[in-house]
Amino acid sequence: MNWLVIASFLFFIGILAFASWYKLRRNRLNTLNSLFMADRSLSFLLVGGGLLFTNINTATIIGENELSYTHNMSVMAWGITSVLAMLLVSEFLMPMYLRLGIATTPDYLTARYGRGTGKLVSVIFLISYIINLLPSVLYSGAVAFNGLFHFSEILKTDYWTTIWILIWVMGTIGCLYALLGGLKAIAVSDTLLGLGIFAGGLLLPVFALRYLGHGSILQGLHTVLNTHKEHLNSIGAPSDPIPFGTLFTGMLLVNLYYWGTEQYIVQQVLASKDLKNSQKGIAVACLGKLISPLLLNVPGLIAVHIFTSMHNPAEVFPKLDSLVSPPFIAGYIAAIIFGAALTTFNAGLNSSGTLFVLNIYKPWREKKLKQILEKDLIRTAKKFEIIVCLAAMFIAPFIIFVKNGFYTYVQIVNGFFNVPIFTIMFMGFVTKRVPALAAKVGLTFFIVTYGLTQLVFDLHIHFLHILAILFVVTCSIMFVIGKLYPMPVPYQQKLNNQVNIEPWKNRHIYSGILLVLMILMFILFSPLILAK
Repeated sequence: MNWLVIASFLFFIGILAFASWYKLRRNRLNTLNSLFMADRSLSFLLVGGGLLFTNINTATIIGENELSYTHNMSVMAWGITSVLAMLLVSEFLMPMYLRLGIATTPDYLTARYGRGTGKLVSVIFLISYIINLLPSVLYSGAVAFNGLFHFSEILKTDYWTTIWILIWVMGTIGCLYALLGGLKAIAVSDTLLGLGIFAGGLLLPVFALRYLGHGSILQGLHTVLNTHKEHLNSIGAPSDPIPFGTLFTGMLLVNLYYWGTEQYIVQQVLASKDLKNSQKGIAVACLGKLISPLLLNVPGLIAVHIFTSMHNPAEVFPKLDSLVSPPFIAGYIAAIIFGAALTTFNAGLNSSGTLFVLNIYKPWREKKLKQILEKDLIRTAKKFEIIVCLAAMFIAPFIIFVKNGFYTYVQIVNGFFNVPIFTIMFMGFVTKRVPALAAKVGLTFFIVTYGLTQLVFDLHIHFLHILAILFVVTCSIMFVIGKLYPMPVPYQQKLNNQVNIEPWKNRHIYSGILLVLMILMFILFSPLILAK
């Protein structure tokens, strides 16, 4: 092992820990609002940093580079098309959420369809976090660290055992941070790491190109641009993990769900000072998503020219980093990956506690007791987060057995939870009389039917297209039920805004610039230019 890499890693982690402590030294988690919502005090930079780095985690760093290496740049669509979805959320959903003063997205469903639907969706969220989000983040972090530091060789253990050990170490550290720091600590560390990701995103491709060009960055760039040009194509063919047509069907729906409904993401924005800061923060995150391919895709693209084959393609990013980066930089990038794993893990744990306490436990206890002490709710939230953490650490190692690529597995499993929830949210937004019965029937139909298409019947249709088809069918079913059994009284929003809801005046100008940049990214990585 290169001890300079270890020293560099510890140095940068130490800086992050000290900066977070200094920023949060007066932070007190004595209320649910401070633990879950950072007292609704986040500025636009903290909102943008929290959104960006909660999203860019080890699962995306490891998974997208794996697909860039094994296929092409079409996988970058997950991040780049997020810009459109985020801007739609900023313009239409966030103003509504902040007017309602909600703390969780199931709060909206409770107001729209009733408490039963809100509880049901909260349970679905929690299942998603326990079996997919948190385990995938821990697993990808363990894969990355074993590739960077070769722990299996140091510990003299087999790969499977090493992954178990690393998962439990990372899970324990992440759990402690989430319990002690709350949402504000997560947002602060996310922002600090967000600054680091831009620097890291520039550094690794530079060193990789220099290595490929035998000391010349320009020669390395020439090799990438003129050899294996099919890997430069972002316009996915039907045989690719992301066919281009899916950008206009299921991928748009998944991104709208993720940025507008996913609790651990939306919670970062709901904690903003006001609507203006939330919209500015989303714009900052959009800019970050446009730059993120430097870290998420380009290293895998360069690795095509360095590694002719790889036993486990999921290790392509850490293997490339340890091969081409100087020890000091390798340690720095390792610190970024470590932080990326923990921030998403922490955000998922914090949101799990939020959902359980506010949407399940507190309403249940209020039926039995007239008054519940807030400190008891905080204690219950922390106990629940520990249970969720332990469950995720037990499940995570078994992801090693999935087929068709780690990142594709994550997205397919997400399909059981994301678009079904977005569908009933969408129908709640656009209708006033569709009842709770329609939401429950719609959720059940969508999840069961999607499960059949993925686990029982092979329709030879891409899972993103299936999600779009089921979205249309489920909306139709809910609309028919709404016509047959409408709500006696139309739903009316009850305003309860906790912050100023005046919008950001210049948002449309910046939104237009961001959308143009998004389109130009696809044109650049297409047969029109680089993949010619």
